[in-house]
Amino acid sequence: MGEILDGAAVRRWSRIAAEALGRTRAEIDALNVFPVPDGDTGTNLHLTVLAAADAVAGLPGDAGTAEAWRALVQGALVGARGNSGVILSQILRGLAEIVGRPETCADREAFAEALGYAAVLAGNAVEHPVEGTILSVLDAAADAAAAAVEAGQEPPADPAATRAGPAGVARAAASGARRALRRTTAQLEVLERNGVVDAGAAGLCVVLDALVAVLSDEYPERYEVPARAAGRAVGRAPARDERDDPPGPGYEVMYLLDAEDESVPGLRESLDGLGDSLVVVGGGGLWNVHVHTDDAGAAIEAGLSAGRPHRVRVTCLHAGGGGRPQAPCAGRAVVAVTAAEGLAALFESGGARVVRREPGAVPPLAVLAEAILAAGDEVAVLPNEPEVLALAEAAAERAREGGARIAVVPSRASVQGLAALAVHDPLRRFDEDVIAMARAAGATRSGRLEVAAEEAVTSAGLCRPGDVLGLIDGDVAMIGAGVAEVARKMLDRMLPGGGELVTLIPGTYAPDGLAEELETHLREACPDVEVVVYDGGQVRFPLLIGVE
Repeated sequence: MGEILDGAAVRRWSRIAAEALGRTRAEIDALNVFPVPDGDTGTNLHLTVLAAADAVAGLPGDAGTAEAWRALVQGALVGARGNSGVILSQILRGLAEIVGRPETCADREAFAEALGYAAVLAGNAVEHPVEGTILSVLDAAADAAAAAVEAGQEPPADPAATRAGPAGVARAAASGARRALRRTTAQLEVLERNGVVDAGAAGLCVVLDALVAVLSDEYPERYEVPARAAGRAVGRAPARDERDDPPGPGYEVMYLLDAEDESVPGLRESLDGLGDSLVVVGGGGLWNVHVHTDDAGAAIEAGLSAGRPHRVRVTCLHAGGGGRPQAPCAGRAVVAVTAAEGLAALFESGGARVVRREPGAVPPLAVLAEAILAAGDEVAVLPNEPEVLALAEAAAERAREGGARIAVVPSRASVQGLAALAVHDPLRRFDEDVIAMARAAGATRSGRLEVAAEEAVTSAGLCRPGDVLGLIDGDVAMIGAGVAEVARKMLDRMLPGGGELVTLIPGTYAPDGLAEELETHLREACPDVEVVVYDGGQVRFPLLIGVE
């Protein structure tokens, strides 16, 4: 193997680093006392690098340097787990932006520069950096690499000899990281109290050692993790005692976020006010968000305000603490979320358990998770609003920790949820039942009427306060002056695509006689279409429409 960070080296490094972290995972887990003593840092780093390695392994065998580095970074970003995993994904991004090109992948100066740049990127990603962590050790590795370049050695006259560059610089960086790792115990009080080094920093040292092995083609029999204090068990995080600080926030919230770059500073500010251990990494429209907080729902709502969260993961940080899901009840059930009393009654009449939310808000995560667990051990969840969908996924993830089988049916409107509930059959196999419900929801076009509160530019043009907006599948399709007029045009727009059943759900402030007027219109325009009318009681929308 030549001393060059090309595509082949990236492929080999990712695999060797994943294997090395797999072998040292339990030892690193045993060091984990900061930011919370949950004993999973080694596991999280291992899973993060495995995701990166899998992404690189999925490339064609002749993939080039830039393509391999891109896959490594993307795989780590999407697969990052835990605080240290997210930071490591940003470190890989920093390396890739400097040495991820064919013209720099064999340059030792570029490698030293890349480590320095990675340190800056990773430090900027952490809202409140702390000495004695993976960031301190990364800084030391970058300084050692720069010193190695400055100390020695002009580039050889023979261009082929430059291939010998990165291995020596990587070895200096790894040695500098090991020295800094030993210093972390004295830099952070909780580490000193427990007699350990920082777990995330220890994992970084293993990753750097694996890079040295690949570049030098010299593979150690084992990758060293520093010994812990006498009597410390391997594979278990050091226990807290009465001298320890009170437990911090109760939940770790992580999600991927599709968002424009300019929305991220506002997201950081919002999340910083909700908890700690805040890390936001990524770029180019895709971000990985990590925060420890007591209000997981608010953290997810912040993501909804900035963009589109997905792959939401909420983990209870304190074993035995408040909020860990209990064992689920037995049985099959459906849980539906709604804000309106009339809609709640409709869902309940169909056999669903209802979680009520305030208009314009999402229900608390703990409330939704507890409702799911109380419903049964096989539960289908109907979010019924786009804003609730991500929260439902998070609540389902928490409920699964208690052993339940949970499926979130992607209903983005109440009419879709009602259509899904109509085909629910508890006698079917759970998977088959969920598929049938998802198909029914997906086959239902949703419409709603809303009165504009302010002037705005929409996909249908400029609207002013008091205008009636007609939305089809979430997009403004038309603007008018009256509810009945817009409703008729909405139905005419929605039905030509096919439809056998139209559901009309007038709200609290719907004009008198609206449903009867629309039924008459449908009998004349589409006599073969069946029409059903329910009183929804929703406040914000004068009318909800479903076309199946």
